[in-house]
Amino acid sequence: MKLAIAGSSGRMGRMIIEAALDAPGVQIVAALDRADSPDIGRDCAGFLGRSSGVPVSAQLADIARADVLIDFTRPAATLAHLELCRAHGVRAVIGTTGFDAGGRAVLEATAKQVALVLAPNMSVGVQALLRLVELGAALLDEGYDLEIIEAHHRDKVDAPSGTALQLGERAARARGQKLADVAVYARQGEVGARVPGSIGFSAIRGGDIVGDHTVLFAGAGERIEITHRSTSRQSYASGALRAARFVHERAPGLYAMHDVLAS
Repeated sequence: MKLAIAGSSGRMGRMIIEAALDAPGVQIVAALDRADSPDIGRDCAGFLGRSSGVPVSAQLADIARADVLIDFTRPAATLAHLELCRAHGVRAVIGTTGFDAGGRAVLEATAKQVALVLAPNMSVGVQALLRLVELGAALLDEGYDLEIIEAHHRDKVDAPSGTALQLGERAARARGQKLADVAVYARQGEVGARVPGSIGFSAIRGGDIVGDHTVLFAGAGERIEITHRSTSRQSYASGALRAARFVHERAPGLYAMHDVLAS
């Protein structure tokens, strides 16, 4: 499998490069980054003291060399990359978060022509968390207030995180709701009493926190907390490669991480 990696100089990009270098049957053929990156022209594995023979490039046309693109960048960059994927039949694994409705529509349109895996979090543990939260939301409905608290490193630019939003969507669906109708993203000043059935979000940004997510069910006299903490991006990188192998063999469609794990 020939692999292109977008955001190759970022935290996730480097972790994926490290994992891909030693993965059987995987060949890195393109490593993309911003034109102003100091790594342009350098070997993409140079940070490991190794040589891959693939220089970091800002040339989007390099995507055409690959069978699969793994993309952890920003929405505008990802959508530009997907134009090349669609034109050249390159499948993609998208870990980028923060898409608006227009961006989501582009993803869905692209998936009609090439296979895409879209997953804000590719950790197997987070997939278990999603299932547990669905169960908890269904059992702890009336009389239990639901809050989602997430924490990430200081450089993360979108909030709430894509994983937090996915947790909210799963919980709302389990309760027969739509997240857009019940989500509360900010509280300040005299906001009044909590609206029954609402789902609240809190975002923490600081230091080098990889990613923590807690779903709190608070009832009268008791509370239940379900927490997942990432101490390394290794699980994300392993999940991304697993998703790449999955999507490499798939017909056009928009797939999720649960599809990958079920295969």
